[in-house]
Amino acid sequence: MAGKTREHSLPLDTILAGDCIAEMERLPAESVDLVFADPPYNLQLRGDLHRPNNSKVDAVDDHWDQFDSFAAYDAFTRDWLSAARRLLKPDGAIWTIGSYHNVFRMGAAMQDAGYWILNDVVWRKTNPMPNFRGKRLTNAHETLIWASRSEKAKYTFHYEALKAANDGVQMRSDWTFPICTGHERLKNARGEKAHPTQKPEALLHRILMATTNPGDVVLDPFFGTGTSGAVAKMLGRHWIGIEREAEYRDLAQARIGMVRPVERAALQVSTSKRAEPRIPFGTLVERGLLRPGEVLHSLNGRHSAQVRPDGTLAAARETGSIHQVGARLEGAPSCNGWTYWHFKREGKRVPIDALRQQIRDELAAMR
Repeated sequence: MAGKTREHSLPLDTILAGDCIAEMERLPAESVDLVFADPPYNLQLRGDLHRPNNSKVDAVDDHWDQFDSFAAYDAFTRDWLSAARRLLKPDGAIWTIGSYHNVFRMGAAMQDAGYWILNDVVWRKTNPMPNFRGKRLTNAHETLIWASRSEKAKYTFHYEALKAANDGVQMRSDWTFPICTGHERLKNARGEKAHPTQKPEALLHRILMATTNPGDVVLDPFFGTGTSGAVAKMLGRHWIGIEREAEYRDLAQARIGMVRPVERAALQVSTSKRAEPRIPFGTLVERGLLRPGEVLHSLNGRHSAQVRPDGTLAAARETGSIHQVGARLEGAPSCNGWTYWHFKREGKRVPIDALRQQIRDELAAMR
């Protein structure tokens, strides 16, 4: 299962076999951009669970979800969270997911470890398992915690991309997705569902699209059947999975091998203007996109100004930056010079912002 390597022999696009804590301790510090963790929930089931017709429910009763006590589970949680934080780059982040059985204990452990919680997200299931005993509310959601490595980390967040995916409306912290069913639900050789808590790819798609960039490294210490790896590969991210169960590793490897990555040109997402590289107006003059002495015209056509060699403008008695001159001419407190000033090409007026975007596109093509 060996994959590509990068500096410090980081095993990219590889499933590591073994205990998650031991395997994380072998990896170089500050080497991954994001951790997605779906740890054991410690469900504390007591005996079999049956439906009203007395058929047995295929619940989570696997050995990996069983702990002797809350103290044992808490110690395990602290250890893997500490190991994961060591691996995160200074501006890295983590997503964890859990149910009411463990998420509150996990959240406290994250804060104790030094993580800075950014949001908790409620994943509301459209098709939850009913509460067959009728003694509690139907458990129809799970909770995700998104946290940066530290309070001052400059974590990745594509706000505009999430807004675009939500029909132009700001994305909320309650997400609605169905649990895995149909063709997405993996089956083992016996025809049974391969993993009791397989997460839907739609959930991982939103997380990785919103909080990572193409080429980033995503670590999943509880890899299971590889949902995070499959989505990461599709979206042009590198991944590292850790899984101690051989059956899950085999299923994950086969699953990821079938994934076709999206072409790099299609991986760009919507970004805010603030997130784009800063291009001074003087760069347009230096590059010859605008020449000294060329005349710019205001959006409303009432004013004009000449470009000077140092990237300032001269208009009537006013000189200064594209923003300062525009504001003074309009008698306004401020002005966005990039959209206010236009140049003429082939008889048409074009905003100077088109030239700035041309340079940004060139920079993006070089990455």
